[in-house]
Amino acid sequence: MLLGAVGIEQISPRIWREPLPIDANRSFWARSQPPRNPPLAGHLTVDVAVLGGGLTGLSSAFFLRSLAPDQSVAVFEAKGCGNGASGRNGAMVLPMTADRFMNFSADPAMDKRIYHLTAENIRFLARLSASAGIDCELDTNGALQVLGSAADVSAARAYVNRARLLGMPVEFWETPQVAAAIGTSAYAGGFFDPNAGHVHPMKLVHLFKAAAQGAGATVYEDTMIQGIEEGREHVLHTSDGFTIKTKSLVLASNAFTPRFGFFRNSILPLRETVAMTRPLTDQELEDSGWSLQIPYNDSRTEVLYLGLTRDRRIHIGGGAPRYTFNNGADSERAAAADVSRLHEALARLYPRLAGVDFDVSWDGVIDWSLDAAPSVGRTGVHGNVFYGIGYSGHGVNLTSVFGRIIADLVAGRDDAWKDFPFVNARLYYVPNEPLRWLAADSALAWYAHTEP
Repeated sequence: MLLGAVGIEQISPRIWREPLPIDANRSFWARSQPPRNPPLAGHLTVDVAVLGGGLTGLSSAFFLRSLAPDQSVAVFEAKGCGNGASGRNGAMVLPMTADRFMNFSADPAMDKRIYHLTAENIRFLARLSASAGIDCELDTNGALQVLGSAADVSAARAYVNRARLLGMPVEFWETPQVAAAIGTSAYAGGFFDPNAGHVHPMKLVHLFKAAAQGAGATVYEDTMIQGIEEGREHVLHTSDGFTIKTKSLVLASNAFTPRFGFFRNSILPLRETVAMTRPLTDQELEDSGWSLQIPYNDSRTEVLYLGLTRDRRIHIGGGAPRYTFNNGADSERAAAADVSRLHEALARLYPRLAGVDFDVSWDGVIDWSLDAAPSVGRTGVHGNVFYGIGYSGHGVNLTSVFGRIIADLVAGRDDAWKDFPFVNARLYYVPNEPLRWLAADSALAWYAHTEP
C-alpha cells in the first residue's frame, strides 16, 4: 500500500492540477481596500515583472524603483491589491521569523541580527506611513505571546533571560500582569516584546501601493497571469490574451505560487478563519478588562491570535488551520464550524462578552513551510526568478523585509544578505497528493487532540 501511495505521489502532479481558487477578500480589512487600478490592456515589455499585489509584491516594487529608478517595474494582481493573505491576516506585526520566534538557533548571534533587522523594519513602516501621510493604524505598543502550560512558562523564562543578555528588550510577564493588560486570567504568564505591534493590514497594503506607484512602479489589477514561459527573457501570458516580456520575474504570490509551476513541493497552503466583533460599547470594553492596546497569541502549535482595533472591535483567528485535498475549494460547513469555535474561544477568554456576536468573518490561505522557516532568493534556470515565500504566519512584517532583499538581489547586491540563513534557503520537501493530504490531515488532527 505504501509503495502504491508513493507511486501515486510521483505522478499526481500530472493527475491533479492544483486549483487553489482565488476567492474575493470579504474580510473586515477589505472595507478599506484602495481603489482598483485598470487591468493590463495590451502587450507589454518591462524590466521587472512582479506577480502579486500583496505586501511582498508592492514592497518589492517600491524598493526596486527606489534602488534603480532607471528600471521599469510592473506589478500584476489577479484581483485587487491585498486580496490574499496580506489583506486578511490577524494584524500582528512581529519581529523575527516564525521558526526563530522564542526559539534560539545554533547561532544566537544571527538570531540577534535577525531580531534587530525585523524590529527596525517595524520602525521603518512607521516612518513610511508618516512620510506618505497614510495612516495604516500601526500601533507599536508591543505584543504578547500568552503561555498555556508550566513547560511554556519555563521555556519563556529561559528565552527571555538569554535574549536580554544579547540586547533584545523582551520581557516575561507573570499572570497578574498579563491579566491586567488583556483582561483574561486564562494563561500562566506571557512573553512580551515591546518592539511588536498591531496594524490595519489593508491600510498597510494601501501604503505600499501608494509608495510603489509614487516611486514609479506601475500596478495592474484584475490581471490574471495564466502561464509563464521561463527563459533569459520570460514571457507571461494573461487570461485576456496579452503577453508580458520581462528580464526579471518576482514571484510574490505566496500560497498561490505553485499555480505558476514553482515551489509546489516547498509550502503547504493552510486555510485559517478570522472573525471580528462589532465595536464594543464603553461598558463592554471595561467588562473585557482589555486595558492595553496590544495584540496577543497563545503558545500552541495551532496558534490562536487576538487583537483590538482602534474602534474597539475584537478580532480573533486561527486555532485550527485546515488543509483541503489538492488545495481545492474549502467547505462552507468547515468554515462555519470554525466561526462557531472562535466564538466559543472568545467567550471562554472573556465570559462577560459571551453575548457579543461577530460582525463579519472570513478565511484565507497562508504559505506554511514544514519547519516554519521562510526563504527569499533567486531561482530558475537562468537565475532571474526572484521570490519570497514560507512566511508561516509572520508575514505582516517579514514581507517588506523580503521586499527589500528581493530588490537588492535583482540589482545584483547579493553580498549584503549572503550571511542570512533565509536567503536562498532550501525548504523541506512537501509531498504531492495523496501523501500531502494524509500527512497534513493527520498532523493537524494530532495537534488538535494533544494541545489544550
